Amino acid sequence: MKTLCNYDFSGKKVFVRVDFNVPLDEGFKITDDTRMRAALPTLKKILVSGGTVIIGSHLGRPKGTTDKYSLKHLVKPLTDMLGCPVKFADDCMGKNTEATVSNLSKGSVLLLENLRFYAEEEGKPRDLPENASEEEKKAAKKALKEKQKEFAKKLASYADIYVNDAFGTAHRAHASTALMAEFFDADKKMFGYLMENEVKAVKRVLDDIARPFTAIMGGSKVSSKIEIIENLLDKVDNLIITGGMTYTFTKAEGGKIGNSIVENDKLTLALALKKKAKEKGVNLILAVDAKIADSFSNDAKTGFCDVDKIPDGWEGLDVGPKTEKLYADVIKESKTILWNGPTGVFEFENFTHGSRAVADAIAEATKKGAFSLVGGGDSVACINKFKMAELVSYVSTGGGALLEAIEGKVLPGIAAIEK
Repeated sequence: MKTLCNYDFSGKKVFVRVDFNVPLDEGFKITDDTRMRAALPTLKKILVSGGTVIIGSHLGRPKGTTDKYSLKHLVKPLTDMLGCPVKFADDCMGKNTEATVSNLSKGSVLLLENLRFYAEEEGKPRDLPENASEEEKKAAKKALKEKQKEFAKKLASYADIYVNDAFGTAHRAHASTALMAEFFDADKKMFGYLMENEVKAVKRVLDDIARPFTAIMGGSKVSSKIEIIENLLDKVDNLIITGGMTYTFTKAEGGKIGNSIVENDKLTLALALKKKAKEKGVNLILAVDAKIADSFSNDAKTGFCDVDKIPDGWEGLDVGPKTEKLYADVIKESKTILWNGPTGVFEFENFTHGSRAVADAIAEATKKGAFSLVGGGDSVACINKFKMAELVSYVSTGGGALLEAIEGKVLPGIAAIEK
């Protein structure tokens, strides 16, 4: 497989699939440009090498063409970031776009309109009547799948080279993230720097493990992390389960959790996971105390208590000091660390302490030589909020893609390049 480092892009048109799905305020100003900046090394490498760049991306989840999700709002910010003019095609299809692509001069940059303005990008039928039968749904999906191939083929026709640098969508078998690659020879499709780094980071924590290996899994629901937890039980030495999931495990063991979030239909599952961890020799670590509140609010009255003795009318919104030390002691002795999910409601300033303690411990372990991967939207938001991204080994932009990779699933966007 070719990589950016050893390819000569001079005189080539390069289609780069990026993830510019950035948040915009009501005035269409970008509120977090992390994803755009993450793609800059790839874009600049191609331009410096004499290539012409055609950028494809999605923004939001539009059900058709809409100004709200138009990529035209990103043209000026991208121009400023790249330091060169960025042309804009107000459609990703059609004769006008074909002509624009055909007339691109060497070293220029073209940003295509939102790929998801077309249902063919995702391959999901739109505008089906609510009372559509299963047969009608299947027929519509089949018809769209054929159109999706043509859509991907047309996008591929714009370029000589295909580069996928959108790890955030690598778990989706969409036209521009997986199908397009089929129309390029093996030596003319490759990962961008971001994708390459993400793939290496995931492989390092799952396949090239320095021990002890500790995973910190947060989040509100056991059900949303079950496949990840089960896959990790075959790999980790220590598994810290924290966040809202804590209270499902606590209640399953007969603890009193007050008004804390809980999945009552997953109590048996929680016990089964504990048993499985013990059988596999995994040190499963749960909170022993909690920071509790009398309402779900930053301004609520707070206190600390044992995690299994939360009074009625109170709920756990973060871990307590005993748990912070328990977590930190394990993390600091680890050589490989994966963090996915905060310890509490970090969006509330009064309940960030536990997550910060985890971040501090990870930073200390990293400084001592551990490899640390932070991924998943909330964990990334945490590490950025604490301004500690530079203190860990790698911060993933992947979100859902990272989670599916950790679950052990094959990601279509990666497989399409590697095969």
